[in-house]
Amino acid sequence: MEENNQVIIAGVSHLQTDFDYSMAELAQLVAANNLKVVDQIRQQIDQINNKTYFGSGKVQEIKQLAQYHNVSLIIVNDELSPAQVRNLEKATQLHFLDRTELILQVFTQRAHSRQAQLQVAIAQLQYQLPRIHPSGNPLDQQRGQSGLANRGAGESKLELNRRTIRQQITKLKQELRHVEQTLNTQGARRQNSKLPQVALVGYTNAGKSTTLNGILDLVADKNSKKVFVKDQLFATLDTSIRKITLPQKPSFLLSDTVGFVSKLPHNLIEAFQSTLAEAKNADLLVQVIDASDSHREQMMQTTQQTLSEIGITNKPMIYAYNKADQTSDFQGPQVIGNNIYYSALQESSLKTLIELIYQKLFSNYRVIKVLIPYSNSQLNQSINQLVIQNQSYTNEGTIYQLLVNPTDYDSLTEYQID
Repeated sequence: MEENNQVIIAGVSHLQTDFDYSMAELAQLVAANNLKVVDQIRQQIDQINNKTYFGSGKVQEIKQLAQYHNVSLIIVNDELSPAQVRNLEKATQLHFLDRTELILQVFTQRAHSRQAQLQVAIAQLQYQLPRIHPSGNPLDQQRGQSGLANRGAGESKLELNRRTIRQQITKLKQELRHVEQTLNTQGARRQNSKLPQVALVGYTNAGKSTTLNGILDLVADKNSKKVFVKDQLFATLDTSIRKITLPQKPSFLLSDTVGFVSKLPHNLIEAFQSTLAEAKNADLLVQVIDASDSHREQMMQTTQQTLSEIGITNKPMIYAYNKADQTSDFQGPQVIGNNIYYSALQESSLKTLIELIYQKLFSNYRVIKVLIPYSNSQLNQSINQLVIQNQSYTNEGTIYQLLVNPTDYDSLTEYQID
């Protein structure tokens, strides 16, 4: 591990009930940015210092600890004001990176589609805008040179002025609108296909992508491309959508959305509105939860809060407790109401999950038996687009046993037979 990849993380409790969890999560975010935590500093005080975030004694302690570890970068567990960053760097001659900027850097590395890249770039520039400060502090010119990812703006803070950044934001937003228009057209086609939509949502690294890949294996769809999976926060930011089809059952669309994390920067939530539209348009949400994590309740609260921020409320939801096989009392997949305890790596678990999805998604579907005359070729062709459970032939026409939605059921009642 190179020296410039080593960091110290630091935080102030300021009455946070989940402070320990938040600091542990910060360490995971650091690892996701290819950095190594060599030590950490905590301060148990009720209020942060408006000038330096930490108390004056703790600032000196940070400076000494950094000298001991020969570390030049401190990552702080909250978003710092521009003044706090300047005051801390002036007092210690160290680099300070806050949680928001760390998340932005992780997102920069993970963004692969043009849409995600534009969304992250806009969020980064919006974060930088109030932080431009042409001070004499040489650290201002060195930021981003500590083995970290480039901030995505293409220039150092001193070379950028507010007008230039605003122009860049405007230009990127125009390009993003153009990209989203194309994606919206694709989304409209999905809406017009009348296929129900299911979205996997939840905390980052809970197993959404693993669940999607497992379902694709189960339906034996060799043509569906697998989604990227890695045991790290925000392994992928790009929404993946796959059509799920099982014999004698209705098809539906299943999407894997970007994961959530606590204290997700508001600019990122705003920028990813369009990406999260898959969840907003879904008929059913499946919230994937890491059952083996002791902080799963906080994770669920974060997920619910983030969904509310993007306007998703009162939508039908399955609570899918993944990695239940890593808990002591797991005997196999179990469904209790809207909750399922399963393992995304276990075939029987995935079968149970799919069955639960079908129960929730197609609860209003009905079986109907109809006789369609051979002369009505147009209707026969239309029926071939429906779920045919059985068919036979008579002198009068074709007998179909169908599984249909209420609209199709009503339109076929005149052909219904016992």
